[in-house]
Amino acid sequence: MWMLNQQIFSGDEERGESFLDEDINGICTLSPLQRIYGFAGSLLAGLACMILSLVVFASPIKFAILFTLGNVLAVGSTAFLVGPAQQLQKMFDPVRLYATVVYLGCVVLALICALWIQSKILTILAIICEVCALIWYSLSYIPFARRVVSGMMIRLCDTEI
Repeated sequence: MWMLNQQIFSGDEERGESFLDEDINGICTLSPLQRIYGFAGSLLAGLACMILSLVVFASPIKFAILFTLGNVLAVGSTAFLVGPAQQLQKMFDPVRLYATVVYLGCVVLALICALWIQSKILTILAIICEVCALIWYSLSYIPFARRVVSGMMIRLCDTEI
């Protein structure tokens, strides 16, 4: 009888530990539907910030902050789909390392031009560079897209990116 009680108790203990593990995992992970909602919410918030930035276009500080926040939210939205660690790993993959560094540099440059220098022209130029860097970064996820765009640029502008 004592052995039977000990087996039941140890079985309950094992179930308690697995229940605790499931609870911890439940807090730390998102379901596929929650990931899609997080992705869509972050992407829509980013797009809304970018559209609202056009309303305050005359004020370079507000424009740069809203546009850059929207840009970062839109890029960060994919972290909901693949996870933040894997997103950072993919961003700093050797294939897209330069594109990521240039994009992040342009984000910082746009904020410096808006907040510190407070120049409308430099802020607009930095935002244009930021958008171009984001496009080039995004193309790194599409197979052969950079090669196609480079080929088009050679034909159209007689130059290579």
